[in-house]
Amino acid sequence: MANRQPKDENERVTGPASYFPSIEKTYGRPIGEWLDLVRSSDIDRHMDLVNWLKAEYGLGHGHANAIVAYVRAQP
Repeated sequence: MANRQPKDENERVTGPASYFPSIEKTYGRPIGEWLDLVRSSDIDRHMDLVNWLKAEYGLGHGHANAIVAYVRAQP
């Protein structure tokens, strides 16, 4: 899965990172906090992590999935 960050301000962010501004606005927490939560979790499976974010923090499915997908795509 591609996670591209823009090279300049005129280029659009694509992939899961494109959800980050909306996640921050909707839930009032910096994206780094969400990424750290997923990274520090003992949960291994993608959908289990998504469901945990939804149940524990009230995230919508698309936002939870974007966070988990982004973390899992990182080296």
